[in-house]
Amino acid sequence: MASGKSSFNQLRVASFESRRGEEMGTLIEKFGGQALVSPSMREVPLEENRDAIDFANHVITGQIDAVIFMTGVGFQHLMKAIERHVDRQQFLDALSDIPTIVRGPKPMAAMKAEGLTPSIRVPEPNTWRELLQTLDAQFPIANLKIGLQEYGVANPSLIAGLEARGAEVVQVHVYDWDLPLDTQPLAKNLERIIQGEVDVVMFTSANQLNHLLILAERQRRKEELLAAMRTVVIASVGPTMSERLREFGLPVDIEPIHPKMGPLVAAAAEKSHDILVRKKQVRAVLSASTPQADPRTAKWYDSPFMKACRREPTDVTPVWLMRQAGRYMAEYREVRAKTTFLELCKNPQLCSEVMCTAVNKLGVDAAIIFSDLLPILEPMGLDLEYAQGEGPVIHNPIRESADIDRVLELESADSLHYVMETVRQTRADMPEHIPVIGFAGAPFTLASYAIEGGASRNYLFTKTLMYRDPDAWRALMERLVRAVTVYLNAQIAAGAQCVQIFDSWAGCLSPADYRRYLLPHMKEIVAGITPGTPIINFATGNPALLPLLAEAGPAVVGVDWRIGLADAWNTIGENFAVQGNLDPVSLLADPLEIRRRAKDVLDQAAGRPGHIFNLGHGILQQTPVDNAIALVDMVHEISSK
Repeated sequence: MASGKSSFNQLRVASFESRRGEEMGTLIEKFGGQALVSPSMREVPLEENRDAIDFANHVITGQIDAVIFMTGVGFQHLMKAIERHVDRQQFLDALSDIPTIVRGPKPMAAMKAEGLTPSIRVPEPNTWRELLQTLDAQFPIANLKIGLQEYGVANPSLIAGLEARGAEVVQVHVYDWDLPLDTQPLAKNLERIIQGEVDVVMFTSANQLNHLLILAERQRRKEELLAAMRTVVIASVGPTMSERLREFGLPVDIEPIHPKMGPLVAAAAEKSHDILVRKKQVRAVLSASTPQADPRTAKWYDSPFMKACRREPTDVTPVWLMRQAGRYMAEYREVRAKTTFLELCKNPQLCSEVMCTAVNKLGVDAAIIFSDLLPILEPMGLDLEYAQGEGPVIHNPIRESADIDRVLELESADSLHYVMETVRQTRADMPEHIPVIGFAGAPFTLASYAIEGGASRNYLFTKTLMYRDPDAWRALMERLVRAVTVYLNAQIAAGAQCVQIFDSWAGCLSPADYRRYLLPHMKEIVAGITPGTPIINFATGNPALLPLLAEAGPAVVGVDWRIGLADAWNTIGENFAVQGNLDPVSLLADPLEIRRRAKDVLDQAAGRPGHIFNLGHGILQQTPVDNAIALVDMVHEISSK
């Protein structure tokens, strides 16, 4: 048995292999797992396949310019389908005279068994995307007639990609997929998953999942199965399989670097235990933080902050400060000296402690969880480090359109369980009348960090990708939208009363670019947030974006200091609450000047319901703590008169 880190340690592992079931079972057991292998599919060759025969004749007569073989078994079935109708050697000779492209090692092996060497082999992970990229680099196909032997089902994306490159595609359908003749083993695994008797499920083919779901549908238990599968570890052999899982809203917890059975089992053995622990932690947090049936009975509901979010009159203007727990406080510096920033973000008790200290010391009306914008990028495949003196650094930035394929979907918040626990812990430690705010970075800011690799002055790489390849940009935005929505909703479920979306870098964009490249995605996030939860949409750097921030549909629009609050509110419209907007540098002035500036902001709000006092961005490190305390007192005093 495998030992140490790479061991299942007797976890129950379900697999759905058919031809290689025995091999899979042996591998699972070698890595210390309990193997639950059930055949899930069989290939059914087409009888009297006239289309395959016609295709072979077209190859022989020179009417096909190149052939793509997607599967080894497909090549074998093609040879069997034509052998009684076409001269076998003549067909093989004709294939050897034209370019042949194989998707991976299996069709290559099948061709070599017939004495053929393919012209081009697609590199790992052997998906249709790599196939198209390989053709682009090695074999232009415009105006060519391309034969395509696919899986048992067609791949519309591949066909569309070939046709978009100017090829005429001739599909070669040589077999169908069906359930195994004996479905009892598959039914038994289905029942085990639903009953919670499986820890890990592994898929090496999309049809394995398809057939498992078909059987569940026949038993009218599909929703039960999908719900149960979200609680186990799901291991996918590669990107194509992962796409299929995501189509059904299922998480992909493990995907090996090399899309093969061996690396899949090894990766699952190494990672499954930790993933199961995280999933259980998240479920425990969410179940312990189930909101009351009627939130109006909670003490935080009628707090000044929540009433302002709803644009209801308040006795005092609520105030909280962005980065209110930070390096300007000695208590924070003391905690920070004992750990790295990322380790602090992953320690829920310390995160709650530093925020509770700040709220108690400042006397603010709301608490925002202590975390950062970027940890969400880690489980999405970005290598994040907070380098000393440099700030956040992404060591594997996205620079080309093809790089977007390695940005993983965040189907669940399991990998960010420590943030959910921070929300739960902060909510539990905070006085009941103080609302807790969750937050996330906006897709543009997250994408900019991921593309630039860190901070930037001109966003050269980000804007280049955005302008040159709008489709790739859209794909990245959609992936980030889904991630941010999952992340914020999990924070709400864990106990946050409000969420803020930070777009720290959107100010580099013109309104036209924001409307084209960002606004649809911001609207989608806002629409996807748990109903009834106020959303604060905040961006810095360009006041001309304020109407667009409002157009996304939040309850509150955050305003930075680069515009007067009255002008900002008039621009946004009276149907929105407004948060802001004292210049953070004001807190380095003397108390009289701080008071004058705070009063100016409050005067511009003019007592209108829906004003939340805040800075125009985060507290600066050089800020005297006493000045921050004084500001909160001033806001409460002036606004209560």
